Amino acid sequence: MTKKKMTWTEKLNDSKDLPKIQEVTENLSRRWGTGKFVIPAPLEVDAIMRSVPKGKVMTINDIRDCLAKKHGVNFACPITTGIFAWIAANAAEESYAAGKKDITPWWRTLKTGGELNPKYPGGTGEQASRLISEGHTIIPGKGKKAPMVKDYEKKIVKKVR
Repeated sequence: MTKKKMTWTEKLNDSKDLPKIQEVTENLSRRWGTGKFVIPAPLEVDAIMRSVPKGKVMTINDIRDCLAKKHGVNFACPITTGIFAWIAANAAEESYAAGKKDITPWWRTLKTGGELNPKYPGGTGEQASRLISEGHTIIPGKGKKAPMVKDYEKKIVKKVR
């Protein structure tokens, strides 16, 4: 029997017993440092992404900082946070395609350094188009670098609701 493929929305709502606080193991300490970290729930990442108002942006590292502060740990897992942002973006587009208008504004979440995310729905072209429509200026990428939001640092959300 083949297993039914989950929709993006189902993936977003599948918390898998998350969030989970863990101690950094010796293997991970070389890469991540020491202390405790949180593996967030997908809906936590989505809620932060959803809070970014029009005209503002947030980087994935800003989301990780919010999650770490919320859970009182040293940091949030970079891998799962990135994956859950990607799931949130695809779930939002799935909802939009189904006729919903109030979706997570995923295009306002940038990679580290203000770069657009080629893994988001429609790639960097779609993300750039939506950001431009909200008044942002996009700087073309050079070489392997993705396009980025000009002066994104001045447009970062300082406080999440």
